[in-house]
Amino acid sequence: MNATIAIASGKGGTGKTTVALNLAAVADQPVKLLDCDVEAPNDHLFIKPGRVEERVSMVMIPEFDQERCDGCGRCKQHCRFNAIAVLGGKPMLFPELCHSCGACVPVCPRGAISEAQRSIGVARRGTKDHISLIYGVLDVGEAKSPPLIGDVKSALKDGAEGIDGQEWTGLTIIDAPPGTSCPVVAAVKHSDYLLLVTEPTPFGLHDLRLAVGMAQALG
Repeated sequence: MNATIAIASGKGGTGKTTVALNLAAVADQPVKLLDCDVEAPNDHLFIKPGRVEERVSMVMIPEFDQERCDGCGRCKQHCRFNAIAVLGGKPMLFPELCHSCGACVPVCPRGAISEAQRSIGVARRGTKDHISLIYGVLDVGEAKSPPLIGDVKSALKDGAEGIDGQEWTGLTIIDAPPGTSCPVVAAVKHSDYLLLVTEPTPFGLHDLRLAVGMAQALG
C-alpha cells in the first residue's frame, strides 16, 4: 500500500496514539510512523527503536547590523506578526513572535538586516522491526511547532530525501497533535486519508465536530 494516513482527534486523550501505533504494528509491509505531536511525543516510548539518528531543526530569524541601521522602522512596518519593535531608534526582535517569513530583509534600505538561524528542536529517527519511526522534540519554551512538524514530514515530499537520506513511497502513518489548531493542520495536510478518533462524551462529540470542520476546510 502506498498511502499516507493521518490519525487525529479534536481533543487529547481519545486514543489516537494507540490507534496509530497499532495500525503500524499490524501492517504487513514496511511502514513509516511519524509522531508529529512534537510538544509531547510518546510513540518512541512504545516502539523503543534501536540506534537513533538526530537532526537539529532550524528556523530563520533576522539579524540586525546596528551600525548600518538608521532606525527608519520599515522592518517593523512590514512585520505582520509584530515581532520587531524600534526602541530608541534601534530595532529589537522578539524571536518567539517571528514566523521566519523573511519579509523584513529586502525592505531595509540600508541593507542592515541579514538572515540568521536558531534551533527550535530536533527530529529523530530510529527503526524497530518493520517500523521506521520519525519524531520531533520541540525545545522547552518554544512556541512554534509547525516548522519542526514540517521537518518530520519531509520524508513525504515527492522526489525529496527524508531524514534517512532515502526517498519513501510506501505506507506512512502520521500521529497528529491533539486539537484543531495550526500544528494539527501542519501535520494532516496533504494526507491521503484522515482518521479521527473520539470518545463517547459531550466533549468528545463537540471536538469531533470541530475536527471534521477542519478536515472539510482542508479539502
